[in-house]
Amino acid sequence: QVQLVESGGGLVEAGGSLRLSCEASGSISTINAMGWYRQAPGKQRELVATITNGGMTNYADSVKGRFTISRANGKSTVYLQMNSLKPEDTAVYYCKADRRLQLVAWGQGTQVTVSS
Repeated sequence: QVQLVESGGGLVEAGGSLRLSCEASGSISTINAMGWYRQAPGKQRELVATITNGGMTNYADSVKGRFTISRANGKSTVYLQMNSLKPEDTAVYYCKADRRLQLVAWGQGTQVTVSS
């Protein structure tokens, strides 16, 4: 089994920065890719950024140039560096792991609030 725990959320002013972390534990060798998703109140959950084991990254248009996804060398932790934050970035951010055999693991989420 794979467990994901997010951390690093909080309240920041517009234009500020925040770094989210997602620690994976358990059968981490079964993970093919990881990503960050977010869900604002009254809205559907949306993809923010993904990164494969090979280091290929993908970003939502709304965060390109502002957010950076990365992984530690051991690949047990994935980060989301968020710069130039906007109030519309306010959401619960979730870590996701895509595993072999089409298995998926989700973290519990961490709240990010950006004030104007």
